[in-house]
Amino acid sequence: MTAKWKQRLRREAQAFGQLLRPARLAPLAAGAAILTFGLHNIHAQTGITEGGVLGLLLFVNHWTGLPASVVSPVLDLLCYLLALRFLGGQFIRTSLISTAAVALCFKFWESFPCLLPDLSGAPLAAALLGGVFVGVGVGVIVRGGGSSGGDDALALVISKATGWRMARSYLITDLTVLALSLSYIPVGRIACSLVTVTLSSLLIDKIQDLRLPCQAAGQKE
Repeated sequence: MTAKWKQRLRREAQAFGQLLRPARLAPLAAGAAILTFGLHNIHAQTGITEGGVLGLLLFVNHWTGLPASVVSPVLDLLCYLLALRFLGGQFIRTSLISTAAVALCFKFWESFPCLLPDLSGAPLAAALLGGVFVGVGVGVIVRGGGSSGGDDALALVISKATGWRMARSYLITDLTVLALSLSYIPVGRIACSLVTVTLSSLLIDKIQDLRLPCQAAGQKE
């Protein structure tokens, strides 16, 4: 190994070391736990799905039987590789940590039976509650500087390739996955899934804009 590569690996190790500090890891881990709890206990149990990579994860899990803890990092890494030329190193490093946290949390929840009542008979309630878990979980991760999965990377690739705004790119991925999900989810539940997608998006925006008391105090000073 050349000296140049040794220096590069040393810099990467230092960068990851900064990200592994408890203050940086805490929001990523908390958000991943909230997100995966909702996906495992509500979405997968009731047939309510999500858009983007999260919905694709549930789609692959349904048709192949592969556990979400395996499918999640594979899909995310594919998206990151696809968008590598467009993303900065810091975003990639943080997103890799977020991906690992999501996979580990999925593995943890999959070791338990479903911890919430089956809401299959109340799809609208499942959509609303699922949207809350997804919105809060993803919002906390994004606020912590990470990515909940490959959705961000995939939307960025589409935006760069087509010139579309990011919001439209997200919408296209969500609608595409929801259309695929019609292969195993009834139309009525897909409509509820649209409720989940809409609510989770609103919550992510709200959490992004949320001003913490310490931040408000700092601004006053």
